[in-house]
Amino acid sequence: MSAAAPKIGFVSLGCPKALVDSERILTQLRAEGYAIVPSYDSADVVVVNTCGFIDAAVEESLDAIGEAMAENGKVVVTGCLGARAEMIREKFPGVLSISGPQDYTSVLNAVHAQMPPQHDPFMDLVPPAGLKLTPRHYAYLKISEGCNHRCSFCIIPSMRGDLVSRPIDEVLIEAEKLARAGVKELLVISQDTSAYGVDLKYAARDWRGQSRQARFLDLADALGELGIWVRMHYVYPYPHVDKVVPLMAEGKVLPYLDIPFQHSNPRILKLMKRPASGEKNIERIRAWRDICPQITLRSTFIVGFPGETEAEFEELLDFLDEAQLDRVGAFAYSPVTGARANELPDPVPEEIKQERLQRFMEKQAEISAQRLQAKVGSVQRVLIDQVGPTVAIGRSSADAPDIDGQVHIATGTRGGKRKAALARADAPQLQPGQFVDVRIVEADEHDLHGVLA
Repeated sequence: MSAAAPKIGFVSLGCPKALVDSERILTQLRAEGYAIVPSYDSADVVVVNTCGFIDAAVEESLDAIGEAMAENGKVVVTGCLGARAEMIREKFPGVLSISGPQDYTSVLNAVHAQMPPQHDPFMDLVPPAGLKLTPRHYAYLKISEGCNHRCSFCIIPSMRGDLVSRPIDEVLIEAEKLARAGVKELLVISQDTSAYGVDLKYAARDWRGQSRQARFLDLADALGELGIWVRMHYVYPYPHVDKVVPLMAEGKVLPYLDIPFQHSNPRILKLMKRPASGEKNIERIRAWRDICPQITLRSTFIVGFPGETEAEFEELLDFLDEAQLDRVGAFAYSPVTGARANELPDPVPEEIKQERLQRFMEKQAEISAQRLQAKVGSVQRVLIDQVGPTVAIGRSSADAPDIDGQVHIATGTRGGKRKAALARADAPQLQPGQFVDVRIVEADEHDLHGVLA
């Protein structure tokens, strides 16, 4: 690449879906000859991909824009907060351009206007799988944009629009390229993964000489042919999800479902405008475990939703006891500008919300610790993420990156008596992206500890 190549700084905020947007923009910029640089002072233009889901994310995005303006001054803003352009313009009138999520063309046009591309056709500028912001051995695979639900606490549809699924052959071709490029784990993401294809009327496309419909089941089955880990995120508990669980029992996709239940009480779920009820969820969880006993279930919940009574919160704690979920995240309800839930009566006082959140997390910590303790003595297949002088860190099939726990593998004799006692003297040199079998010897509330089996 020429020394005169224009240089782009990039700040990516928000969820994995926004991360995929960032990767697509960066890949196109790199293909056009732009250099991607890590500092404000070396950049000709800075792109900030924002988040606007909750008020804390809005503040973080505004802080990032402000920092980029102060340190560089030539700033292109995109992403979810870009849907509220008037607020950004009022605070930062000097930004070069503002666009919403998935509006890649506007970002590229703004960069081109400031620094025209200087592509060198004699250089191989882009790797086959595109530029990734994740480690080389795992990648997010986004199968759709937007959402058809109108949950009362969420403003994502107003930012990202209704569901728009990608044709299934397009998704599978991208997945194939990623696998050929060395990716060992695909994390399937969207706003509502189990609704995939409904907007396409489940249109079929050919892939590897076979017709595949744009359906959750067909997609999971096809991805299972790639011979790598496939992990499903953001799955609503619709009845047809049951058909994917046998694929997990067969080992075609990871026995893992990320299902945002949000609550268990039917009245609260109705106020949230969620398409599920607590009773049916318990029945479905039992059925899944009958089919695939090793399945890992992760979920998220909101406590202190407007109108939530103490009895309804206690019901949620009972749901945790009964469901015995493996991984759980929770947050106290926070009003989001533009969300209809803000208009509901009987808001829960902040101190009660925080007290309920603490009780909720204490309850789940006990459950998590018990479920992890049950794995002591077992051998787990682990994908290595990091390697240190005495300990390697990886993840089992039960652990998604950044949101779940980890497996700590003792590899040397330094670093304390416990690690020295656990480590094998003949342990091979491990590498990120490598699969190993690990015998679990200890567990805590979140993580497992073990040695090479």
